[in-house]
Amino acid sequence: EGPVTVVVEDGRIGAVDFPGTGYPPDLTLVDVGGAALLPGLVDAHTHLCWDPDGDPEDLAGESYDALVERARRHAAAALSAGITTLRDLGDRDFATLTLREEYRRGAQVGPELLVSGPPLTRRGGHCWYLGGEAEDTGALVAAVRERAERGTDWVKIMATGGFMTAGTDPCRPQYSADELAAVVAAAHRAGLPVTAHAHATAGIAAAIAAGVDGIEHCTFLTESGVAASPEVVEAIVGRGVWCGITIGRALPEMPDDIKALMEGVWRNIRRLVDAGARVAFSTDAGIEPAKAHDVLPDELAELVRHGFTTTEALTGATSAAADSCGLGRRKGRIAAGYDADLLAVPARVQQDLTALRDVEAVWRAGRRVAGRG
Repeated sequence: EGPVTVVVEDGRIGAVDFPGTGYPPDLTLVDVGGAALLPGLVDAHTHLCWDPDGDPEDLAGESYDALVERARRHAAAALSAGITTLRDLGDRDFATLTLREEYRRGAQVGPELLVSGPPLTRRGGHCWYLGGEAEDTGALVAAVRERAERGTDWVKIMATGGFMTAGTDPCRPQYSADELAAVVAAAHRAGLPVTAHAHATAGIAAAIAAGVDGIEHCTFLTESGVAASPEVVEAIVGRGVWCGITIGRALPEMPDDIKALMEGVWRNIRRLVDAGARVAFSTDAGIEPAKAHDVLPDELAELVRHGFTTTEALTGATSAAADSCGLGRRKGRIAAGYDADLLAVPARVQQDLTALRDVEAVWRAGRRVAGRG
């Protein structure tokens, strides 16, 4: 084995040259020494407007400018950690659209952003404070139309209650299968994919029956605990629905019931992967103090500590995560034609995924944006 040269042209990878194949003599060379070069990480579920140390309900009263500024700061932190693509699945007032357009105009360099705007939820339902309340089919379809007109990349709907909102129940669905189907039909007519927040097994089943493109969390939560339903897993595999698993870390201060839930999630991931489901890993960054916007590398290392291979963990947050976002043809791989979103870390990352934290360099669309030197 010898050095490998990745040729970057106009923000994309022009070629990957292995020893002996040669490269043009006029290239500007950047030597990363013995570092491992990885595709930039993809966090397919994040909340850039949220303050991890704050109360989520405070978002209801914050100014638009404050939301955009916080999102900008959090996106920069993610990029410095090697997370070059982010999908924001819940802002307030469509604030992340402003940041996405800043990056697209080239006003500043940031991660690639995909945004959904405020998620659709029942009146007083999970994350009502983000402003996406829609109580019936007519309101849901109108909300989808608004998102399409504003130019969001995805539609997000809260198919079940959640843990972050008082008065909602993550064990119970928020919408019927017919209501979910109306959202999917309206979104698909507008050319938008749909992903559904769903903890409860019944909510997951309803979302799949409705034809969603993705399930966020996919916790398989019931009143008696967490356990993947064989029938629902079969439906997920059969329909090719993406499971966007928010992976997390087991922290000493966590309540026992949350630790037990996480153990169940790790078992579910193995069952889904072994069944042939399409699984991507993400963080839900922003929702609590342990969920800073650069936490993805730490959570991937935690997966390995719970029996997953380094390859499984990295694939789940690069090529699989990119595919789950609809970007699989240009993100998540180091190959000709792909975006030059790259991360250099110590070579020991192959044996020790905590090396993801020791960032040597980050490139976004071929432009170096972080790292030593």
